[in-house]
Amino acid sequence: MNEKNAKRPLIILTGPTAVGKTALSLRLAQAVGGEIISADSMQVYRRMDIGSAKILPKERKGIPHHLIDILEPTEDFNVVRFQQMVKKILPDIYERGRIPILTGGTGFYIQAVLYDIDFAENEENSVYRLQLERLAAEKGPSFLHDMLLEVDEASAEAIHENNVKRVIRALEFYHLTGQKISGHNEAERGKAAAYDACYFVLNDDRQRLYERIEQRVDAMLSAGLVEEVASLRAEGCTKEMVSMQGLGYKEILSYLEGEIPLERAVYLIKRDTRHFAKRQLTWFRREKDVIWVSKEEFGYDEDAILQFMTEKTEWIRGNRR
Repeated sequence: MNEKNAKRPLIILTGPTAVGKTALSLRLAQAVGGEIISADSMQVYRRMDIGSAKILPKERKGIPHHLIDILEPTEDFNVVRFQQMVKKILPDIYERGRIPILTGGTGFYIQAVLYDIDFAENEENSVYRLQLERLAAEKGPSFLHDMLLEVDEASAEAIHENNVKRVIRALEFYHLTGQKISGHNEAERGKAAAYDACYFVLNDDRQRLYERIEQRVDAMLSAGLVEEVASLRAEGCTKEMVSMQGLGYKEILSYLEGEIPLERAVYLIKRDTRHFAKRQLTWFRREKDVIWVSKEEFGYDEDAILQFMTEKTEWIRGNRR
């Protein structure tokens, strides 16, 4: 058995938000004997259904879904925790003779699994971490971001100054190792894939995608997004929590706290979701060995898209054990 075929099979189905990944993932799972692992940073949270466009149990057509509704909104979730959870789930899927289908739009999460990225976590440097957290609280996120800019310009460019946790992580890595975390992660991305993978990126014409985003946000509001966020707020969820940083949640929370009118909140959700979709596509274009699936090129024929994908995955389905 050669090295390629010695690897376990993995199907990835990703693409920008609102492109139609969920519906296609169900049909693909039925066609290839798969189980779906959600690569989404928000669907892990219970009671956050509308804003995360979560697929509900009654909609799953009997297909096993993993990493959905497993955390409370008060809990932190990040790429390291995601990677650890996936590693625990995969052996059971293979044992059942099924194929894991990693589905979702969080590109960094997908990359972390596909290339088994080593994040070099070190939990013993809590003193330095606390110092950085105090600096952020006292002098603001921009002060910390300027610190990062001095030691790791590439990371400073890639990490928004308001993402204090990632800024702290990058500074902490430099403090511990004397190396830039940007260089470490670049080296990790250069590794060969850890799985025998088919990496699909579903895409659509940009204008149609933006129209779908507008329609999705309107549908979320009609389905009760404001009420969902109000309920979470009543539970004690605040903007500082990771769960409340998701698109749709932080804007509605600002409305509920009287900071902006609802019309402004809706405008921001739509605008920022469009920007997010654009960043997602930029990320996937940088990835190696992806198979682009343009809905337009298939004439929006879902059967033709499914047939194309099942043919592309045939060579790894024979290696499911």
